[in-house]
Amino acid sequence: CQAPPHGLVGGLLAGALCGLASRARPTPPAPDTYAPMSWQGYVDDHLVASGTVQKAAICGSEGETWATSPGFKVSEEEAKALLAGFADASDLQAKGIHIAGEKYMFIKLEPGKEIIGKKGSGGLVAFKGNTFVMISIHDESTVSGACSATTGKLADYLIEQGM
Repeated sequence: CQAPPHGLVGGLLAGALCGLASRARPTPPAPDTYAPMSWQGYVDDHLVASGTVQKAAICGSEGETWATSPGFKVSEEEAKALLAGFADASDLQAKGIHIAGEKYMFIKLEPGKEIIGKKGSGGLVAFKGNTFVMISIHDESTVSGACSATTGKLADYLIEQGM
């Protein structure tokens, strides 16, 4: 930018305008360049990365798997049985909670919200949303309450988002 030779006032005005132009805000990226959080990101970055969850899965309300930790395979039948337990836990109480081929002893139900199971010194925590069930497994190095707090916080956030 160069100030035109129109005296002191013209030069100051041109200089000010040139200064404003050099401080212009950069153009934001187009909306399609933003990467939305994937279901896998919730499992990896918010559950397992917390250190209070060793394995996790998020399944849809029909039992289909949306995201899972490596090697943690929740079958559609297992997810459906768990989902049914949020309304009526009698089968889970009688037969146990079966997830990824493992059997957990039923411990607690908060109807429509949370199920807790135990296997040895580890356990299972599951939270239900409107469109999903979130399943977290913890080992002996983590107490059930810490796993429940981590999983519940993420589930509550997704429920607040309408999920």
